[in-house]
Amino acid sequence: MLDFFYHLAEQLDYFYVTLLMAVESSFIPFPSEIVVPPAAYMAAEGSMNVWLVIVFATLGSLIGATVNYALSYYVGRPIVYRFAESRLGRLCLLNKEKIEKAEAYFDKRGAAATLVGRLVPAVRQLISIPAGLAKMNFAKFALYTAIGAGAWNAVLAALGYYLHSVVPKEQLQSALKEYERPIVIFIVAVLILALVYIIIKNKIAKKRHAD
Repeated sequence: MLDFFYHLAEQLDYFYVTLLMAVESSFIPFPSEIVVPPAAYMAAEGSMNVWLVIVFATLGSLIGATVNYALSYYVGRPIVYRFAESRLGRLCLLNKEKIEKAEAYFDKRGAAATLVGRLVPAVRQLISIPAGLAKMNFAKFALYTAIGAGAWNAVLAALGYYLHSVVPKEQLQSALKEYERPIVIFIVAVLILALVYIIIKNKIAKKRHAD
């Protein structure tokens, strides 16, 4: 199955960017680094538009995350864990420990986990599962998911676009590994500061309203 998706990644257009990012954001393991940076690299060559790459990649991420959210919302925790321990679940690289880790991350950070979690490796694809299990408000889930996924896709697209002028295409994936970690840390820090600012601003507004 994964060979089929990797084959699609070799002939990228906006439809395949959306499709593959939906796959990446669901429980089927498929790295976004295989999709967005090469698409942005192609945009730098002139065959695609980098802004549309980000838009369609984020749309795909939201679709895949919504699938996880809806399944978890309606089938419940016992079936989700049973699937994770099944043969099919293991083929999708799922297990009980990964689901528990995503749930613990969500429980610790609440709704904001669906935003920041989109930037955390090993949690990014699974954070929508505990959101569904907790029956989080869908509008808030979709908004936070779109912001988090959009930030991540923008980082990958910027890297792919920049690396067009630095490395040949066959060296793109190895070059990405050198930049990914420090940029992710920076983006997570910015998002956390933005959330703190919003929380403080809302508390001040409520206090003024109460007075």
